[in-house]
Amino acid sequence: MGRGDRGAQGGAKVKLRVMHVITKLELGGAQRNTLDTVKMLDRQQFTLGLACGLGGELYPEGENLPDTTFFPIPHLLREVRPGHDWRAFWELRAAIRAFAPHIVHTHSSKAGVLGRLAAFHEGVPVVIHSVHGFGFGPHQWLPVRTAFLAMERLVAAKTTAFIAVSRENLETGLRLGLFSREKATVIRSGIDLGTFSQAADGEALREELHIPLEAPVVLQVSCLKPQKAPERFVELAARVSPAFPQAHFLLVGDGELREALERLRQRLGLEQRLHFLGWRRDVPRLLATACVVTLTSRFEGLPRVLVEARCAGVPVVAMAVDGVVEVVQEGVNGFLVPPGDVVTMAERVAFLLAHPELARTMGAAGTQGLEEFSVERMVRDQEVLYRTLWTQRAGS
Repeated sequence: MGRGDRGAQGGAKVKLRVMHVITKLELGGAQRNTLDTVKMLDRQQFTLGLACGLGGELYPEGENLPDTTFFPIPHLLREVRPGHDWRAFWELRAAIRAFAPHIVHTHSSKAGVLGRLAAFHEGVPVVIHSVHGFGFGPHQWLPVRTAFLAMERLVAAKTTAFIAVSRENLETGLRLGLFSREKATVIRSGIDLGTFSQAADGEALREELHIPLEAPVVLQVSCLKPQKAPERFVELAARVSPAFPQAHFLLVGDGELREALERLRQRLGLEQRLHFLGWRRDVPRLLATACVVTLTSRFEGLPRVLVEARCAGVPVVAMAVDGVVEVVQEGVNGFLVPPGDVVTMAERVAFLLAHPELARTMGAAGTQGLEEFSVERMVRDQEVLYRTLWTQRAGS
């Protein structure tokens, strides 16, 4: 199917060919969002393709999705490497040419830029980009941030529509001039609510980790990279420990900062009570063990782990960045603290550990009103968007 074939089908109810493009299938919210979408889209309405860089904990799952054409893109890396990026651009063009999609839907910063450029040059009728948080911000050196923003504006002009996983991301995109309100919509990054609302065996996990049944547990699930600021969690553990010498702290995830974090843990004398668990697939069990869930990120899209914590009935203490404030209600299902304020964060965590009844009340409150975060709603809303955009394109 060539460009003319894609455009010549008019407003007829055609089976749309949709290709998703993401940089790398690591364990993360954007990656889980993408895989769930591709897996659950109605095969009666859509033919699916998935393109991504090599590697990552979720790569085997992406490679083996049923009824999905998989395109490995060997040179698609997260880091900016002009030589690799140029080759990835041509690899993406070849994949798009082979699949001949009606719609290309991109995720993450690098794939968002290269994927949209490739789709534009291949004449794809509809190009969608999901904003799972922005890959640039005040934490970056100004020239780098300026360059990233300029590139985003370039590819934004070649984008049919945007999906933001949080209202805050949508408003940020509007302020930056990346899109108009008419071109953007909010579709939450959904989770399987049933999986996290069911009781899991937290006692078995405590036994595995040699944590006494009565010991309080503070949990954070995040990639060990600068965006998530996991060093703040280590500092939090050091601040909370004196008042709660029996408490244990679980940091789940892996990444470039692990060695530095291990050195910091040793320097603070937390080797026995701060556990680096690497990537885990048993998050419901981890949540069943936790008294409090934290998130120390510098920026976010919509942090799925906080939705998972709410669903599991665990109160949250998180830094009030981006979509976090749309998940955590201050004083209702947890506490919000100013970005970077580890002192206040430690105080809030200690308060919940000292008041377990209040923590349980907040946890129970968090289980209410989660319907908008269901994976079924996320997929259904995207199906409607695909059809709407194609109908508009075919009728233009």
